[in-house]
Amino acid sequence: MMNHIFSEITPEIIAYSKLCTKNSTIEPALYTQYKVNRGLRDLEGNGVLTGLTEISEIVAYTFENGKKIGQEGELFYRGVNVEELVNGFVKEERFGFEEVSYLLLFGDLPDSRQLGDFTRILGNYRSLPTSFVRDIIMKAPSSDMMNTLARSVLTLFSYDDNASDVSIPNVLRQCLELIALFPLLAVYGYQAYKHYHDGQSLYIHSPLPELSTAENILHILRPDSQYTALEARILDIALVLHAEHGGGNNSTFTTHVVSSSGTDTYSVIAASLGSLKGPKHGGANIKVVEMFDDLKNSLDDWTDEEQVRKYLVDLLHKRAFDKAGLIYGMGHAIYSVSDPRAEVFKGFVRSLSEEKGLHDEFELYSMVERLAPVIIGEERKIYKGVSANVDFYSGFVYNMLGLPLELFTPIFAIARISGWSAHRLEELINAGKIIRPAYKNVCDRNEYVPLEERE
Repeated sequence: MMNHIFSEITPEIIAYSKLCTKNSTIEPALYTQYKVNRGLRDLEGNGVLTGLTEISEIVAYTFENGKKIGQEGELFYRGVNVEELVNGFVKEERFGFEEVSYLLLFGDLPDSRQLGDFTRILGNYRSLPTSFVRDIIMKAPSSDMMNTLARSVLTLFSYDDNASDVSIPNVLRQCLELIALFPLLAVYGYQAYKHYHDGQSLYIHSPLPELSTAENILHILRPDSQYTALEARILDIALVLHAEHGGGNNSTFTTHVVSSSGTDTYSVIAASLGSLKGPKHGGANIKVVEMFDDLKNSLDDWTDEEQVRKYLVDLLHKRAFDKAGLIYGMGHAIYSVSDPRAEVFKGFVRSLSEEKGLHDEFELYSMVERLAPVIIGEERKIYKGVSANVDFYSGFVYNMLGLPLELFTPIFAIARISGWSAHRLEELINAGKIIRPAYKNVCDRNEYVPLEERE
């Protein structure tokens, strides 16, 4: 029997890939000729309208005399400004992710009783099926936690007697269970990988129903289950800021597209995870951390503004870090003047950096945030302003919290499952046609040639 090595790329595969590339490359000019908006964005960067939603709103521009003018970014969850949401629960010394999940799912801010009941339901759901950790998570652990998370979600289908039922009550039940279980699936998958591949001690802490989602993440991740109040508070804020970001982001649009086919919840969420895993979407904060590590290792004095400026110029000219020509964490497809999530985050990041004794690192981030937009404006022709996005600071926060790089994108997923769930329910409640955009064929017609006549 042939021993298959899945990672091997043979000469035949190389030859096939060249043939595939040769016959699948579309001339860029054709997109303009047929007025196709690549990435579903027009020439000014505006998204092509593909649907309606009541779940969240992104405000990045105002219009004066028909001209688009950038403004300070704003983000609304169910009509409520996210900055006000965060200020509200922080002032009242509460955790906010559960409250925000309730708001996204049900459309209203909960009162004390409703919030207590909802938090209790999530706590009760935060328990995996018997032997799931042993039989699923511990078997063939992957080095990629998003792969582990998607595999676990798909496997949960087999543990659900009503897995394919797409009635609203059943889908809501499934969504609540997934919101509750995502921290366990991600962290346990990481613990299994570090044990079996790196020989580290294996810790599987049971979640505590009285703890918030953020607290439980730190509780089950750390060997001693210890964390400070500020650590839990800032992780909670990170979850809130990543919970939702409009229906047009890639993974949420995936949620709508796959839900419109009528398939089950587990398949939908696995597809959304596959989208989020992409480095152009959920993996951006990892690049930010790696870029800053390279900056500090490359410069004699990373507190020297001129050295930092030169490094940023080298980044844009593909002479530094990964030579991709990007300053990671700067700019966003939507925002121009500012990303409200980064603005909300920044003050709390400063506090955590002081607690961790990393004031100098925070000052470096602040310096890059100040210099990068100026340098990008000098070096590149851009159609809109550039500002720090939420990924710019979130990676730094996760580093300070001692979260491993492998969990950066899963933390994003732990937050965004609330938004995906709300959008899945919205798509099913407003059940319309299957989402099927048009593609224009630009291939020439060819005559069939009998096999013996082909060269």
